[in-house]
Amino acid sequence: MPITDLLERNSKLYGEEVALVEINPEIKEEQRVTWKEYELIQPTSTSYYRRQITWSVFDEKANRVANMLMERGIKKGQKCAILLMNCLEWLPIYFGILKCGAVAVPLNFRFTSEEIDYCLKASDSDVLFYGPEFIGRIEDIAEKLKKEMLLYYVGDQCPSYAEDYYKQVSNSSSTAPRVLIEDKDDAAIYFSSGTTGFPKAILHIHTALMQSAKMEAIHHETTHEDNFLCIPPLYHTGAKMHWFGSLYTGSRAVLLKGNSPEAVFRAVSEEHCTIVWLLVPWAQDILAALDSGKLKMEDYKLSQWRLMHIGAQPIPPSLVRHWLQYFPHHKYDTNYGLSESTGPGCVHLGMENVHKVGAIGVPGYGWKTKIVDEEGNPVKQGEIGELCVKGPGVMVCYYKNPEATAEILKNGWLFTGDMARQDEDGFIFLVDRKKDVIISGGENLYPVQIESFLMKNDKIHDAAVIGLPDQRLGEIAAAIIQVKEGMTLTEDDVDAFCVDLPRYKRPRKIIFDKVIRNATGKIDKPKLRQKYCGDHLVEKQNQG
Repeated sequence: MPITDLLERNSKLYGEEVALVEINPEIKEEQRVTWKEYELIQPTSTSYYRRQITWSVFDEKANRVANMLMERGIKKGQKCAILLMNCLEWLPIYFGILKCGAVAVPLNFRFTSEEIDYCLKASDSDVLFYGPEFIGRIEDIAEKLKKEMLLYYVGDQCPSYAEDYYKQVSNSSSTAPRVLIEDKDDAAIYFSSGTTGFPKAILHIHTALMQSAKMEAIHHETTHEDNFLCIPPLYHTGAKMHWFGSLYTGSRAVLLKGNSPEAVFRAVSEEHCTIVWLLVPWAQDILAALDSGKLKMEDYKLSQWRLMHIGAQPIPPSLVRHWLQYFPHHKYDTNYGLSESTGPGCVHLGMENVHKVGAIGVPGYGWKTKIVDEEGNPVKQGEIGELCVKGPGVMVCYYKNPEATAEILKNGWLFTGDMARQDEDGFIFLVDRKKDVIISGGENLYPVQIESFLMKNDKIHDAAVIGLPDQRLGEIAAAIIQVKEGMTLTEDDVDAFCVDLPRYKRPRKIIFDKVIRNATGKIDKPKLRQKYCGDHLVEKQNQG
């Protein structure tokens, strides 16, 4: 069934129960805004900004969005883009788009004006919903956009070139639209992270979204009593598809703006969250705050927190071991995926397999995997090759880009571009991105392996390894190291620590600096290469 059926079911079964909570620790009590009649403000004893809606209100809001779009001539299959920070409006708008049979197109909140314009054109979007944080970027291209599409402004003091979302939607019917939506219908276009140029538009159908919802609930044993703390941006498949587990079970979720250790602990404590998905840097920050004493577990109610899981990048095993020292009762899971595979879970560790920390795991619910060589033939167990996945969550295509589609989709298999190996127990270990492999003196160096080793050092907060050009060896491994606050580390210290690495794997250059990460927590290797080796970046991208 289409993903919209889950929302309608939850409205009928759990109508008066809370579906979504939005909290923002950065907005003080005196700064609260009453968001017109369309928004429901719930009283709360907390001192931070907090809103919530029930499942019935959620469904009603989605219906109003759908009817508003249909009244303006939007038909089944047309594209509607969303450019919003995480907020209570985000998901009702997303589901309103789906309910009228249109295709939702979430946009990265970090996109520049040029990238926004590019993605709107690449996806053939006819509508854009955007928030106050993006006024400057939209104004740069507003004259062009308003001639081509409907612009809905989701905020106070609507610009003259856009339509007031709250005013328009409040005048629309709350009755469910009569639009036949089928499993095979197009549902959403997500954009790749665009590490080798402008991002690609990834098309998914309702079957893929439903697969991710059921898979998430199964993988993490989500029940109706759980409460999921969602911190990453909803435009990304990682956050959205993990929340789909809450949608599948009709359970509550909290949208937290901010990711400081104090904000996370406070949200878990006061909202009684049971499941939290963290990115590596956020988990690192929490551990550093606990180690330093800035964060004290006894100040918060954390006993109900049962699961912490991480995805979006390779996870240093030392981080998980450190985490379990503070939270020995926690279940833990690693989730691997791509936007092309409807986000996380096509491979996952499994909550019962913490003894295999370091692996990304085994095929997820409904998925198959294989590891192949350059000719597409399966490699022997233990050998390194490219990871391929196959399942109901694989994208339909790169929208209007058959050449790029043919490169990554072959006989139903999605070639991920990630190098991996499988151990004797069938667990898959991610080695590195294919394009990030460093070839030094004829030897293949896999940065993830070196990064994981460096993260064992108690003084290192974060580490990234990239290739720098070298006349003699072609490339050398350079380590960008972010030292923990209040600690000191020298190049000699790092060299001494790396003695246990094979000589050819040891970083030949040490750079003490902040590790650049993108909005989803992944190490931004292209930006690091641009910063430290300039034109060499172009060569690496061409190789990829």
